[in-house]
Amino acid sequence: MDAPASGVTDYQSLRFDYRHHPDQDADTPVHHPVIVVGAGPVGLALAIDLAQRQVPVVLLDNDCTLSTGSRAICFAKRTLEVFDRLGCGDRMVAKGVSWSVGKVFFRDEQVYRFDLLPESGHERPAFINLQQYYVEGYLAERAAALPLIDLRWSSKVVGIAQHADHALLTVETPEGSYQLAADHVAACDGSRSDLRRLLGQEAHGRVFRDRFLIADITMDADLPTERRFWFDPPFHPKQSALLHKQADGVWRVDFQLGWEADPVEERKHEHIIPRVRALLDSIGHPGLRFDIVWASVYTFACQRMARFRLGRVLFAGDAAHGVSPFGARGANSGVQDADNLGWKLAAVLKHEAPDALLDSYASEREAAADENIRHSTRATDFITPKSDVSRLFRDAVLELSKRHPFARALVNSGRLSVATTLDASPLNTPDVDAFAGRMVPGASAADAPIVRADGSTGWLLREIAPVSDASAASAATRFTALVFGNGEAAQRSLQAISEAELPLHVARVAACGAGELAAERYDAQPGTVYLLRPDQHVCARWRQPTPQALRAARDRALAKA
Repeated sequence: MDAPASGVTDYQSLRFDYRHHPDQDADTPVHHPVIVVGAGPVGLALAIDLAQRQVPVVLLDNDCTLSTGSRAICFAKRTLEVFDRLGCGDRMVAKGVSWSVGKVFFRDEQVYRFDLLPESGHERPAFINLQQYYVEGYLAERAAALPLIDLRWSSKVVGIAQHADHALLTVETPEGSYQLAADHVAACDGSRSDLRRLLGQEAHGRVFRDRFLIADITMDADLPTERRFWFDPPFHPKQSALLHKQADGVWRVDFQLGWEADPVEERKHEHIIPRVRALLDSIGHPGLRFDIVWASVYTFACQRMARFRLGRVLFAGDAAHGVSPFGARGANSGVQDADNLGWKLAAVLKHEAPDALLDSYASEREAAADENIRHSTRATDFITPKSDVSRLFRDAVLELSKRHPFARALVNSGRLSVATTLDASPLNTPDVDAFAGRMVPGASAADAPIVRADGSTGWLLREIAPVSDASAASAATRFTALVFGNGEAAQRSLQAISEAELPLHVARVAACGAGELAAERYDAQPGTVYLLRPDQHVCARWRQPTPQALRAARDRALAKA
């Protein structure tokens, strides 16, 4: 993966060499703890997470390239926080375009604007826009730096058989086929998943009879860094359009085309150019020069597999579920699948948890997929009304939203991705104390600036994150006890944690008074303790825990109870 002489890597043109592996010469299939299939964002994220938890991983990909074209571009705050734990968040944020403001237009008027992160006190932005090939490239480079990841390109899975104690894969390479065995297989091989097909599984849901054009263009325009969405604009009547800024001065434009559009013809530059020209003219840039660098026409479906776990095979990302691109829920939910699965596989493989913990991966992420599909379906129905009555309702809502805040809640140009609160998870311990706010069991931990016990300052999520290069097996499935405040109440909580005799990482937040954001977001008082899973989801909380309560909550979060 060498950079060209300019020092800038062109991730779209990289080619990864196929290499013969000693496993191909073995008399019997070599057994590995985990085989991940698919080296896209989800498979790479999962492999890195496992390697950092000291689990060796074989990562197979049927191709020898990264993605081309921007594809997934919107990466949410929660996903960036996962990337931080994988050791490449800083790089992605530095390269990406950060944004939080969106504007919604109806015909030729702006009807309202929104801010996805109106409050201060977060290290990461609400979203960055970054082309998928950068995300894959940075993850691939991170994976190459971890000795526990064995990444094998041009290796296509063409067969799978499940047995009582292992799964057996048949892998096709340029030199022929060979077999590998694994305790567990993670299918991260995309919407056309070979593993899903080989296991006779299908994704069920709703296919939308519409077509959309995506075009990446470069232009020298000083436009605000914001999301612009148009309903029925004069430059593209009866349809919708979207404009987003990406890295390297590239802009994403989406045009709804209708089901009758010819996808081959619509990809041609002679058809794209007048559409883009009309959009630019409408926003005050007539005659602006632009170049088309990539284009695609797509349809989509909102659907998922019935079960994300089939014996020793666990499905994640687009292999398990699919949504429309409105709301940026595809890649974000896939990375969060990997974040959920990594620590659970590590715990089971290291005999710290029973096999049942993997069932919780399926139930939690199936619920998350259902939530994403609901939002995605509602957005698509609003954007592309399929009847005169539906269009009349939508247009009335848009007209009202110019003046009435209540109507803005009904406008749906894509409810943008946020982390799912796993409130029905069997791993949660129900509250026994009264708490206010959003940090309920099942929620992902919220960031905030903190003051440590020694008086230094930092960010809460950095304080509770696992060490990105874990050097000891004990870090593999580390839970965190987040303790608020100083004084006698905090000392009693710390004593209970000590008496529980659990391998916990203890994080302290000293400041716990009025106006302290961390305390406000967690409704914390001196002595309050939150127990956080290795993926930073809350699994229990107390005003004052006992050693017994701590042990029981951790056992429950490991599916032991």
